[in-house]
Parts: sequence; C-alpha cells; structure tokens
Amino acid sequence: MQSIQERITALKKKRNAIILAHFYQQDEVQEIADFVGDSLELSRIARDCGEQVIVLCGVWFMAGSAKLLSPQKTVLIPNKNAGCPMADMVTPEDVSALRQKHPNAAVVTYVNSSVEVKAISDICCTSSNALKVVASLPNDEIIFVPDKNLGDYVSRFTDKKLILHSGYCPTHQRIFTEHIDIARREHPGAKILVHPECTREIVDAADFVGSTSQIINYATQSDDTEFVIGTEQGILYPLKKKNPNKVFHMLSPHFVCPNMKKTTLEYVLHCLEEMETEIRIDDGLMQAASQSLYKMFAVK
Repeated sequence: MQSIQERITALKKKRNAIILAHFYQQDEVQEIADFVGDSLELSRIARDCGEQVIVLCGVWFMAGSAKLLSPQKTVLIPNKNAGCPMADMVTPEDVSALRQKHPNAAVVTYVNSSVEVKAISDICCTSSNALKVVASLPNDEIIFVPDKNLGDYVSRFTDKKLILHSGYCPTHQRIFTEHIDIARREHPGAKILVHPECTREIVDAADFVGSTSQIINYATQSDDTEFVIGTEQGILYPLKKKNPNKVFHMLSPHFVCPNMKKTTLEYVLHCLEEMETEIRIDDGLMQAASQSLYKMFAVK
C-alpha cells in the first residue's frame, strides 16, 4: 500500500505539477516540496518553472502572486482557508484614500496583499528586497502598505518620507522585549535573528534583521553555533537541515502562524487528486496586478 508521500509523488508526475512550499509550512510539507523558499523565491520559481501545474503550499496571497506571474498555468492552493490577516488589513479603498492625501507619492505594496490591492499599486516588494524597491523609485514620498513594521524598518535606511498603513502580522506582533530579555538570560552566547515584520523595539534589540532566506543564510554562513530565531517556527526545519551541528531556539513559543499550518499532506494529496482549489483571476485585474510584480523583478 502506497504511503501518502508516494501517492503525492505519483500524482505530481501525472499532473506535470511542481510543489512549492514556504519556509513556514509544516515540516512534512516542506519535505515533499520540490522547492522551499520565501515569498520572493517562490514567485521566481512559479514564473520560471516548466511545469503546467503549480501547487502553492502557503497562504492565499502567495498563490495569487504565482497566478499573476504564470497566467497560462494552473495554480492550486491545497487549503482554500489559508489566508493572511495582514493582507486583509488593506483594501483598494485604503490605497485610493492614501493616494488622494499624498498625490505625489508612489505606492509600494508588500506582496502580503490581495490581487486587488496589487492592481492599484505602483510596485510590489518582499521583505528581502523592500529597501532596493524603495530606493529605485524617483518619488520623495512613498506610501507603504500594508505592514507598518516593515515600512518603519525601511524608513530607517532612506531619506524618502514613508507614509505607513496600519497593517501588521499578528504572529510577529505578539513578540515583546521581555522575550528578548529572557533569551539573553537563558542563551547568553546566542545571536538573536529576527524578521523585519517585528516591531521596532524587537528589531533594535536583535543581532540581525532579515527575511526568512536572509536569516537562514546568515545562520548558515556564521561562525556562531547557537541562535535564537525571531520568526515563524517553520523556519527551524530548513535551519536544522542545513546546520545539523548548530543549535536553534525560538524567541517565543507564540511564533506560530495558524494559517501557514493549515496545509497538510492530506490537503496536498486532495489538491492533486481533484485539481482544487484553483486560483482564478479576471483578465483585466490580472494585467493590472501583474505589472506591480514585474516592476519589482526589474529592480536590480
């Protein structure tokens, strides 16, 4: 009798499919995936891969981005209920209102956003390229949506005026300075690595700030052997896999995104069996929203 992993592998070949998973996915989902990465890396793979079917193991906005970049391909999300609270915190109406107040500003939208918001934005960014994206624009004012924490972090490295929306990641927002204090006490020699979706207080107290890929690369290349990780706990799987001789602790047990954990192997199997749930985007919306992503990729 075939295991669920064997059935997924067989169906993947039958469907000419590729399985992409974010670093925050469950360990077994990352293990079955053809490629594991952050938002930027997953977008690139979706755009460039030769497979006709993309199974995006992540949250809804990631699957939407994959469809925008590969309109001719079938993009599936295993669990249609895997949303993103931060993405839900900004609407097209919010962006329009900000544009009216700041007519000379460019709109930079974090990829953690809906297709509809991307469609009325000037350019997208990820946590790993936000600084470059903002620097690439000629505008002196930048409307940055939806993440106020990432926007605040970017504002510290530019002379441009950033107008921040009020959105945030509930998972990263639940971390406080006392978590840092406890980590310093319990692991005095460890480097603390955090994501820029954390608040300014956490960012200031950390030893390194970066996207998921940047955190993994830092820990892998560092001569240090002990780290405290300040982002979603799914990142521990690739960190330990790449660095079996190093020690990793979580900054807080609260660093779990419930939406990222909604994808299971059972959902991946059902997704390939039934070819659902498929991402569908209106042609007019597709054209407008995809431009903000392609402009992002053009930034060097």
